[in-house]
Amino acid sequence: MTFNYDLFVIGAGPGGLAAAKKAASYGARVAIAEKEAIGGTCVNRGCVPKKLIVQAADLALQNQMALSYGWSDCETYFDWTKFLNSVHQHIETIHHSYFEQLQKAGVELIRGDGTLRDAHTVEINQSEYTADKILIAVGGYPIKPNIPGIEYAITSREMFHLPYLPQRLAIIGGGYIGVEFASMMNAFGCEVTVIDQDETILSGFDDDIRIGVQEGLSKRRIRFIGNSTAKQIKYSEERLLLTTTGDSRKTIAADTILVATGRAPNTKNLRLENAGVEVGEKGAIQVDEYSRTTAENIFAVGDCTNRLQLTPVARAEGIAFVNTVFGKKPQKVDYEQVPSAVFARPEAASVGMTEAKAREKFGASVKCYCDRFQPLLSQLTDKNEQATIKIVVEGESERVLGAHMVGEHAADIIQSLAVAIRKGITKQDLDETIGIHPTTAEEFLLMSP
Repeated sequence: MTFNYDLFVIGAGPGGLAAAKKAASYGARVAIAEKEAIGGTCVNRGCVPKKLIVQAADLALQNQMALSYGWSDCETYFDWTKFLNSVHQHIETIHHSYFEQLQKAGVELIRGDGTLRDAHTVEINQSEYTADKILIAVGGYPIKPNIPGIEYAITSREMFHLPYLPQRLAIIGGGYIGVEFASMMNAFGCEVTVIDQDETILSGFDDDIRIGVQEGLSKRRIRFIGNSTAKQIKYSEERLLLTTTGDSRKTIAADTILVATGRAPNTKNLRLENAGVEVGEKGAIQVDEYSRTTAENIFAVGDCTNRLQLTPVARAEGIAFVNTVFGKKPQKVDYEQVPSAVFARPEAASVGMTEAKAREKFGASVKCYCDRFQPLLSQLTDKNEQATIKIVVEGESERVLGAHMVGEHAADIIQSLAVAIRKGITKQDLDETIGIHPTTAEEFLLMSP
């Protein structure tokens, strides 16, 4: 059978874009469909605009510290609307760059919502396109709890389009999205309350990291309500009233309520059943180690699958799929040493095993080195900022299983350590490495039991 394309990609997020361009480099005829802006959640409603807001918030925090460093006091004003316009203009330049990259690679971009007619046919805007291989890379979407008044709440998608900064912000969910927005908005002067179903935020991270971030944010007067969930939201007298249930039964007044309780795969309208593609919990596409679905010629990568929901992971999965199928070089993605970060202030980052996971797997042979200290940056101020560094090691060799950090530049430091940990470094390797003084990263080389 003759097909229109060798590969048809549904979804132009990081995974889909990487796969499309890589497949084209192997000489494949490739098309990619996207119903919204190119770049997916990361570029348009996630990593990129979020990091720009983090950087704007950092300037506010630095301004607060400036007096301690000898700068005279001066009046400042933050124009939220002007800032957001700059963010969206920058995102437009990224869209243009991606479009040019696709054109240069010879990838055809088709605008519209793709659905599967059968295992080799994609339908978009009442037109049909056939392909030998199909890659699904449609990402995910933020979900909301089913409680009365939830229509008054917004998700991270709408946070980047707020017409004004709220004076009072309530956040439902203490995962990395909720925590990052709590930190940012607090720096801009918002009164922030975070409601989480656990006692401590950032479930899944190492316990010392979770405690370190929550303590740091609490010092900035962010309020945490733990072991609790949202019960209902009411609109009253030009304000929102959020009622909680659980350990704390409170009513919180807010101008804006952000729901950050997780994401679900964006697969509901793909008509996957037409092609024999099976899905699991919350609509996640079931794939094997080579990103193959239950349909022989259909593959899936990124947040629409049952694997790690991180932009670099989606990109790596897209490249590995193409190398396997079009490059004839079977490639799997290693999920054991994937670094991750929380761009709050204090910042947190991790790679490898948490202490709990390590003890679960290796038992009594696990040892941890952990240190807390005040970074040089805050030592001239009246703020008792604390950094936390921790490594998890195993056995007589003390092979490093994981590294975790709370403090300035945590993401960059852990990113560098990730390479070394993948190569099997030991605690002795760290001890014998000479650091750069005075830096925070140096502390990883000076740790004692």
